[in-house]
Amino acid sequence: MTDDALIAAAREAAGNSYSPYSNFAVGAALRFADGSVVTGSNIENASYGLALCAETVAVAKAMADGVRGGLEAVAVTGPGIDPITPCGRCRQVLHELAALGGTDPEILCVGPSEVRRTRLSTLLPDAFGPESL
Repeated sequence: MTDDALIAAAREAAGNSYSPYSNFAVGAALRFADGSVVTGSNIENASYGLALCAETVAVAKAMADGVRGGLEAVAVTGPGIDPITPCGRCRQVLHELAALGGTDPEILCVGPSEVRRTRLSTLLPDAFGPESL
């Protein structure tokens, strides 16, 4: 899957967002070395602290389906005018999944007209993970 197709999958996932409180629909798409793609969208809750980010939903879906290694790339998109990055919690959750396969995935931070590319290790330097225990 190309990066453009991964971005399209993230945008499509954002269409499934349940975000009645913030009206900030986020979509994420994870690409794995075996060619599989897992998507997620944010899910809000009236008890705001119980909301789930799109990236966390996608990671949970991947783990539930037994996809645990080879995370190559993540695309994250939202409705703002600038590209968005994963929040701190999502960076940690993505790190845990990436560590299972020993990868440092490229993160595509997608805006309406710009894509910023970075690595997870750049977004979360000196990450805490399984190797820290």
